[in-house]
Amino acid sequence: MNKKGFKQLITNIILIITMKKIYLMLSLILFSVGSFAQSRYISETTKKIVFTRDAGICQCCGNSENLEFDHIMPYSCGGSSDRSNIQLLCLKCNRSKSNSCYCKVHNKKVGIDCCQGKTTTKSTSKSSSTSAKQCSGTTQKGARCKNKTTNSSGRCHHHQ
Repeated sequence: MNKKGFKQLITNIILIITMKKIYLMLSLILFSVGSFAQSRYISETTKKIVFTRDAGICQCCGNSENLEFDHIMPYSCGGSSDRSNIQLLCLKCNRSKSNSCYCKVHNKKVGIDCCQGKTTTKSTSKSSSTSAKQCSGTTQKGARCKNKTTNSSGRCHHHQ
């Protein structure tokens, strides 16, 4: 290999290495921006504010042990990790609430219906319209919508 060919080879190798470094840096930047835009992560500042606001007790039963930070509108339904969507719940209430707005242990609403975007109460009435069926739409995170609909399309007004 002559000197000119060797210099060209070295130049190409340096160019490839530089391009890989740029690609890696851009990938890291895009990943970090995208992952915190919609993330379960709750910052320490938000945790301190919520703990103080909720007086260090479960917002369902008043327990002050085994507290967890709960997304009022479930994360899986598009709920953010902003302090307005975070509350303190004890482990038992939070596990009971799961991906809904209702604590099954204490028969109490402690969240927001993820499809409707407003507070809801659990209906104890067994009588419901026979023409209503479950919406065939999905939430922002891909979970099946729990709304009832009478639309011929089979979807509620949120998923038309």
